[in-house]
Parts: sequence; structure tokens; C-alpha cells
Amino acid sequence: MEYWLKMTSLSVRIIPCIDVNYNRMVKRTRSSNLTSIESPTLLANKYSVSGADELCFLNIAASAAKKIILYDTISRISESCFIPLTVGGGVRKIKDVGNLLKAGADKVVINSVSIANLKFIANCIERFGGQCIVSSVDCKAINGTWEVVSHNGLRSTGIDALDYICRLVQYGVNEILLTSIDRYGTNDGYDIALLKSVSQLVNVPIIASGGGSEFRHVASAIIEGGASAVLLASALHHNRYSISQLKYFLGKCGILIRDDYINNGLLD
Repeated sequence: MEYWLKMTSLSVRIIPCIDVNYNRMVKRTRSSNLTSIESPTLLANKYSVSGADELCFLNIAASAAKKIILYDTISRISESCFIPLTVGGGVRKIKDVGNLLKAGADKVVINSVSIANLKFIANCIERFGGQCIVSSVDCKAINGTWEVVSHNGLRSTGIDALDYICRLVQYGVNEILLTSIDRYGTNDGYDIALLKSVSQLVNVPIIASGGGSEFRHVASAIIEGGASAVLLASALHHNRYSISQLKYFLGKCGILIRDDYINNGLLD
């Protein structure tokens, strides 16, 4: 009941996620296999007008391969994107954050660089404001707890995820993108135990990521896991259902959504 009360006080965000490897959208399976699908720009335009609350654009190979950040792509997407745009991948310096914001990002996701240097994310928050920074934490289940992993789950860090998240919040982070690498690409549902543990631990919005595909997965992440937002990829990309249909279902479950699809009759 504690989670239910927490979530019904604020509207839940539905966030499509576009993973890209350089300039091609890809599908991940447990983070190691990448299958090229299509250009991300048209998909971003579609979500901008179809009821998404935000759009998340992650250049997933940028950090691991030290590739360039796709400023030109972000600029093109932002020109026709009428919802908040969250961008991550390849951020290594404070100037990278500033350049992404100039290119049109509303929020910047920081992951690997803060593992080695927590002061980096604190400096970014001081420079640009906490509303512009999202801390991404990738986790793997190990012996009944969770370990932070980096470079899209390819590198172990030996860092306890719950301790790390507490430290992030102490350094000023006010939004966590929480990804279960074990679940990513499986379509088996979010790691509810992980979400619940983190949402009990810190009082900041948690974005659930990894494994979500069905309506019930989303509802469970919100009601049981305490998530404030959910990331979805393949199910939306392949048109298994629309965002309006998902919001209609969530509304019927008593979950507060940002657009009133039920009363306005906007179900596709």
C-alpha cells in the first residue's frame, strides 16, 4: 500500500527509449547482441505526437568504444520533438553535457564516468542544475543483491548498487534511470525486487528499465516496484500496442497518467 500511495500522488511517465549504435537504431538482447533496425529520426517524430511523456535517446556504444557523441542527430530530432528529450551515451567531460543541452537535449544521462568519479556528477548538477541530469545505473543480480556494471553490462565494478545509489542521491542526483541488465531485451518484465529495494531506499523518481513489454509489466513496475516512470522499447517500436492503449489500461488500474486518454476518448 505504501507504493500505491506514493505513485498515485504524481502522474506516471511513459518514456519510449531509442537505443542507437552510432546512427542506427538497434535492439539489445541482454545487452550483448545488437541488431540494427532503422534510422531513429522517424521513430522519434512518431513518439513526439503519439502521447509519449518523454523520449530517451541512448547511444549505447559510445562509452564502450569511445565514439563521438551524436550532436547532429540530437539537433535534428530536437527540431521536431515536442516532448522532453533525454540523451545519454559517451558523456566523459562537463563540456559534453553543455554541448548536448545546446544541441537540444532537455536532460542528459550520465553513467560510466560517475562510477569512477562521483564528484563529476555533482559538478554537473552544480553547473547545469539537477533538473538537467539523470543518473543511469546498470545492475546485475549477484548472490541475492545487485552489482553496478558499466559499458552496457560488459564490465563488472564490484560496487554494491544500493550503496552506490544512496551516494548518488547524497551528491545531489534527483532522478535515477535504473536498468536491470539481466532483464534487458528479454521481454520478461522489470526486476520488481530491484525497483522495490531502490524506491524504498531513496526518495527520488526512479525510471524502470529492462524487460518491460506487456501492460502488466508496466503496472507492476509502478504499483509493486514504486517506479515513477517506465522505459519501453521493442513493444512500442514494433507496434504491439500504442502509447494511448497503454495509458488507457493504466488509467483503468487507477494509475494517474499525464494525458487523460480515458475521459477524452483518445484510445487508438
